[in-house]
Amino acid sequence: MQTETVIYKDGDTELEGFLAWDETQTAPRPGVVVSHAWGGQGEFEQQKAQDLAKLGYVGFAIDVYGRGQRGESAEVNAKLMTPFLEDRALLERRMRLGLEALRAQDVCDAKRVAAIGFCFGGLCVLDLARSGSDVRGVVSFHGLLGGREGMDKNEIGAKVLVLHGHDDGFVPQEQFDGFCKEMTEAKADWQVHQYSHTMHAFTNPKANDPEFGTVYNADADRRSWQSMQNFLAEVLA
Repeated sequence: MQTETVIYKDGDTELEGFLAWDETQTAPRPGVVVSHAWGGQGEFEQQKAQDLAKLGYVGFAIDVYGRGQRGESAEVNAKLMTPFLEDRALLERRMRLGLEALRAQDVCDAKRVAAIGFCFGGLCVLDLARSGSDVRGVVSFHGLLGGREGMDKNEIGAKVLVLHGHDDGFVPQEQFDGFCKEMTEAKADWQVHQYSHTMHAFTNPKANDPEFGTVYNADADRRSWQSMQNFLAEVLA
């Protein structure tokens, strides 16, 4: 296993990516962007990039916020995330820059790339698909599903997989139904897997706050990761 910090830029803003790959493979291999939750890129996302590398992909944990911009509390996390929820064009640009940084790596097959994301990162990869990106597929783990009001509606060429807790209070039923309608109207190849008795942040072992609505669920974590593997094997073949 090899890992490397990759610095890329959005204008004057430095962004810090984390690249992981299996050095025993010599040929370029498919790449997978990992988009971070609301606290910014950290150990969780870096581990996911390494887990993807073990599966034979190039894992790349991107940085939407900017180098050194990380949160350790709900209050700070919300302050970091909010500007991107309010400016989805900025969010889309940061996602495209992360994707381009991955494609620029010699170990990556630039024609075979996908993206996965967690919580806020789930919304990020869905916006990448909404933008009309030629990424082959996106996977949202307990992501926010709200669309982009006032922005151009594109046909979605990327395949879409949403892994969702049935009891996720961060996604109202109206938003969930609206997402399904949006994907259908955009002619996307989409699917949703819902997990019973499962709340938001179900893949994060540190999530243990039922009152806030974030609780780890080992079964949903395991099942969703397996669903992602099946999906990536299809779209990156």
